[in-house]
Amino acid sequence: MNLHAQINRRTEDYQQSDAAHHIHGFVDQKALNAEGPRVMVRGEGLYLWDSEGKRYLDGMSGLWCTQLGYGRRDLTAAAAAQMDQLAYYNMFFHTTHPAVIELSELLFSLLPGHYSHVIYTNSGSEANEVLIRTVRRYWQVVGQPQKKIMIGRWNGYHGSTLAASALGGMKFMHDMGGMIPDVAHIDEPYWFAHGGELTPAEFGRRCALQLEEKILELGAENVAGFIAEPFQGAGGMIFPPESYWPEIQRICRQYDVLLCADEVIGGFGRTGEWFAHQHFGFEPDTLSIAKGLTSGYLPMGGLVLSKRIAEALVEQGGVFAHGLTYSGHPVAAAVALANLKALRDEGIVRQVKDDTGPYLQQLLHDVFGNHPMIGEIQGTGLLGALQFVEDKATRKRFANENDLAWQCRTFGFEEGVIIRSTLGRMIMAPALVATRAELDELVDKTRIAVDRTARIAGKL
Repeated sequence: MNLHAQINRRTEDYQQSDAAHHIHGFVDQKALNAEGPRVMVRGEGLYLWDSEGKRYLDGMSGLWCTQLGYGRRDLTAAAAAQMDQLAYYNMFFHTTHPAVIELSELLFSLLPGHYSHVIYTNSGSEANEVLIRTVRRYWQVVGQPQKKIMIGRWNGYHGSTLAASALGGMKFMHDMGGMIPDVAHIDEPYWFAHGGELTPAEFGRRCALQLEEKILELGAENVAGFIAEPFQGAGGMIFPPESYWPEIQRICRQYDVLLCADEVIGGFGRTGEWFAHQHFGFEPDTLSIAKGLTSGYLPMGGLVLSKRIAEALVEQGGVFAHGLTYSGHPVAAAVALANLKALRDEGIVRQVKDDTGPYLQQLLHDVFGNHPMIGEIQGTGLLGALQFVEDKATRKRFANENDLAWQCRTFGFEEGVIIRSTLGRMIMAPALVATRAELDELVDKTRIAVDRTARIAGKL
């Protein structure tokens, strides 16, 4: 299909207008204006087309969100039908609506039984904003209002709003917007970069014990919760050692600190389990969700609460002083409902666990296991991370690893595959409906991009 012929405006016109009106996220806008962004015009399955007619295999599911890929007619039909029936109403004024009720019924049928309530939002950032207020409110209700401090991790990511970026541990984001009170951080469990002479198991326990040390430093009576992603997403698809999460859970239980899992990226089948904490074998008190909830077709997120928290808020909490205009939006809820039904009824999560997930992991190890540029391969399900390394024996990283990874990402676009660079790691997370043939294409084009980068770095 000649998509270029379908575009009535030239790419340059779109780019000029974009530069005149938009500030994009996480880029140097002046540099982007000079270069000009790619103008994406169509998506189908795992593929995107730009305004010049070039096709790309989207190896990142948009931003870890298009679980079902692009162009799903069942999701668009669900949105259209709901718009025809009830395009909007809110959850204020003592009202509700069928779409959000039916969504929650299905959501909690998929979740472990110790969760019972959800507060819907429009994004993962908002879910983590609501988390802070909800956790603090819980401690007020149960008679411990001094428990306010939230602990996060350096290089963790929980969103771009002020409180969410404060929970996260990306210092360049803190430099832009400042911090909020009563937030602390501990180190990330990134063994390849920081493990030194410790084994992964030793390092995982060492990192976890930092949480205990921080709680004791701040006073357990003052600490409300610990928030972390089961694996670090935007920080580089970093998987903690197996020793990490059991120790973290022990510490949170011992000191009565709420364990809050950010499942915005890991949720809804990405690891081969419905939620990433199930893959790692721990039991959080709260779950922040978004992205895969609707496969990215409409904005929606939420904060899932354990029965312990919800019962206290309902039975003892009185008025819950929080609300959003679009919380539980009926059209977003209808799309989320259709999306979750498809993931369940088509056996897609099970397919990731039993078939395509193991296939991708084996493929990555077969192709990159002996590559001179790659020091570590991490992943599970339809997640993969390749660690660039200058010296495998010593785990010495390139001084210019950021530049090399960005160059690899650029080579990927040139080869027709979208992968992401974070520090010295190349990461991928294709749609959960990916076939083995599409995974072959993803890894083969990634290999070409990595090989081109290795030649620049003098490794091939």
